[in-house]
Amino acid sequence: MDKETIQTFTRRLSQCNQGGMIIVMYDIFFEYLGDTQKAYENGDKEGFKTGIRNLQRTLDELIGSLNMTYEISGQLYSLYMYCKRITSIAQSEYRLNRLDEAENIMRKLYKSFVQVAEMDKSEPIMSNAQQVYAGMTYGKNQLNENCINNDYRGFFA
Repeated sequence: MDKETIQTFTRRLSQCNQGGMIIVMYDIFFEYLGDTQKAYENGDKEGFKTGIRNLQRTLDELIGSLNMTYEISGQLYSLYMYCKRITSIAQSEYRLNRLDEAENIMRKLYKSFVQVAEMDKSEPIMSNAQQVYAGMTYGKNQLNENCINNDYRGFFA
């Protein structure tokens, strides 16, 4: 994942609510999946292993975000753990076919979470973050972003 993509995800996380945060985590998973597939295609075994570790760390974050008081969380936990197992198998066998299976599962879950996130009208998680506004300005085919600085960011004492 390049620096610009990381900044994009960071900005999205600072502006999203709880439903949006899960969507961003799924997007991060798919970005790492793409990185892993590129490493495999280029014959980069170390990059492939790093990609698998990143996929598993993202799955760990998704597992950690589950609220186990709901029945569906147990089912999601089982699916996430299954994806972790098959990514481990993909790493040990150095094959992509297992990653395709994990991607298929995660894409189906992603579609469901997108629908749920659209219904989530809660406030952003970070209430004291910079507001980012993006729009077309005078540059030809260039998107400029402007940050509105709050006078006070962080903790108040």
